[in-house]
Amino acid sequence: MTMVASETAETTWPLRWRNPAGWIMSADICAILIALSLPWSTSLVAVFAAGFLLSIVPFFDAKSFLRWLRHPVCLWPLALFGLAVVGSFWSSAPWAERIYAIGPSVKLLMLPPLFYHFERSTRGMQVLIAFVVSCILLLAMSWVVWFDPDMALKSGAEPGVPVKNYIDQSQEFTLCAVALGYPIVVAFRKKRIWAALLLLSVAGAFVATMLFVNLSRTAMVTMPIMLAVFGFLHLKWRTSIAILVGTMLLAVLAWTISPQLQWKVTTFKRDYDIYRERNQPTSIGLRLVFFQKSLRFVAGAPLLGHGTGSIQGLFEAAATGPAVLAEGQVVSNPHNQMLNVAIQWGVVGITVLCGIWLSHFMLFRGGGPAAWIGLLVVVQNVFTSLFNSHIFDFHEGWMYVLGVGIAGGMLKRSQGRSEARTAAGVDRLVSQLPRQPAAVNPLTLSANSDLSASGR
Repeated sequence: MTMVASETAETTWPLRWRNPAGWIMSADICAILIALSLPWSTSLVAVFAAGFLLSIVPFFDAKSFLRWLRHPVCLWPLALFGLAVVGSFWSSAPWAERIYAIGPSVKLLMLPPLFYHFERSTRGMQVLIAFVVSCILLLAMSWVVWFDPDMALKSGAEPGVPVKNYIDQSQEFTLCAVALGYPIVVAFRKKRIWAALLLLSVAGAFVATMLFVNLSRTAMVTMPIMLAVFGFLHLKWRTSIAILVGTMLLAVLAWTISPQLQWKVTTFKRDYDIYRERNQPTSIGLRLVFFQKSLRFVAGAPLLGHGTGSIQGLFEAAATGPAVLAEGQVVSNPHNQMLNVAIQWGVVGITVLCGIWLSHFMLFRGGGPAAWIGLLVVVQNVFTSLFNSHIFDFHEGWMYVLGVGIAGGMLKRSQGRSEARTAAGVDRLVSQLPRQPAAVNPLTLSANSDLSASGR
């Protein structure tokens, strides 16, 4: 019995090793693990990303991959990474800072493999669902930490934030809450009321957690924009108006019962007044200082910028007064994606960054869940990047790369199936058409007539 089992294992292992479906599944599992670990860990994301890349190597199709590399959705991100590498040669920063500043753009190199793999895989939606499930677990944990701060997984955690920070957590919850709008609408249209109500309750739980536990002001600004995009694309105008009125009423209700929302709104003016009157480093005050100084830096090198890794040195030179004051703060990130790029690589960098967003926006113009998720990820990243460098930040940057890469591959796969069905339909139609009789040669007809006459 043991010998039979060992012989079976010896014969099946080479078959599994040579089986493309097995390696595709391995890559899918690694992608699911990336999605599950992203809300919780940074190191695990890197480990599973390496596993994903290794899993696509054994049956790598160079021709298909090169086709993706020639597509603008891959060319622009690769161009930004290349610009970060080349820009290090005209930077005046120490080489250690130049190399470190290249790091945030490395994650963009994952886009071509993700596009390539999920054009072949059928499990893209499972990866996206895994991210939502992981965020639901984080949601439950955030309530636990809200009532018992000692349960947080890091020391000095903010209220209701078990891991990382409240900005990352709010971006995850915002994305999940709005993304669930599409399946909710589809479920209602198909009369699947219980499924729709379940998904609606999950989306409501994400919103409630932000309102009553911890809320990012960036999410507070961008969520209405994302909801407006959803209504414009997927709802009739009457339904959109009804939902808009309902949302306004819910916003008024949330304002009256949510101390967290009231606090976040009132801190806008408070932070600005503290900065203007005392030069204190409040959140809004620091952003105003960073933006003003960054614009001066860009004006000093508008075409190619100051080079990779130059931001911190420029802020050190421009700091005035003690470090405890707003004007004396030194940072390596101006908290705006376009300014971050413009300082280092000038107009050329801005052109490449806008090329990334525009090409990805154009990719997801169609309908369907993949197009909706991809478009939502792009819209969120564009607007949140007004207040943070969210392509270069680890968490939000990986949300962008995963969302765009997986949804883009899924969309390409569905388009390929549609084109194949269209081509098959055309072939069937052509095969059913009546065939025309063969053309008659007059010379042949004359010869046949002569032969018939001589036979008579």
